Amino acid sequence: MSPGPFFAHHTHAAGEEPAASWRPLSEVLDDGPVLRDRVAQVQAVLAAGGGDVELRVAASVAHLGLAARLLSPALASALGEAAVPDYADAWWQPTVGGAFPLSLPKAEPSGEDLVELFDRRVLSGPLARLDTAIGAFSLSETIRRGNVASALNGAMTMLHSERPEWTDEATAFVGRLEALPALADTATRDRGRFRRKSCCLIYRAAPAHDGPKCGDCVLV
Repeated sequence: MSPGPFFAHHTHAAGEEPAASWRPLSEVLDDGPVLRDRVAQVQAVLAAGGGDVELRVAASVAHLGLAARLLSPALASALGEAAVPDYADAWWQPTVGGAFPLSLPKAEPSGEDLVELFDRRVLSGPLARLDTAIGAFSLSETIRRGNVASALNGAMTMLHSERPEWTDEATAFVGRLEALPALADTATRDRGRFRRKSCCLIYRAAPAHDGPKCGDCVLV
């Protein structure tokens, strides 16, 4: 059983094209109409609360959700199967909000160091591509990198709760990931408590741009 919706995904044979309802994940990783529509949808949802939501705030919230959706199944696969799926052959189904349906090729153990494989197939793959696209919304690199770190920590925290037998391995694995160039110096850990060095900006979605801060925010 999946630990939660952000971990759940379909599988397909490598190189196999899913049914017509599936779309290539690549279309949401680049600065194009699909990603821009998704950011606009997030902006509309946030603005429903009565705030004047800046585009960069919506972009940050959308980016954080997308990062969590991409990181979570890969982390669970690395810890549970000693394998990392290849996101170059990934598919999705557009939905508004939440964890959209995701289909990944069946991951198989390769014998390669899992941290290096995770970096190449996830952090330096789809997440790096998404990072470039989200940068077009005037969202700083510091916030973008912090969003990825926060999404990874959130996935690890959920696995600690749902898969307690993985706790030590997950903590060590994520610690190695956090030392990689893609995530280095994005956050601190004090007695295990994660605190990012940036803010995702969601507090600015509230009226007067004065909403509550996230528990791991640098502003808390």
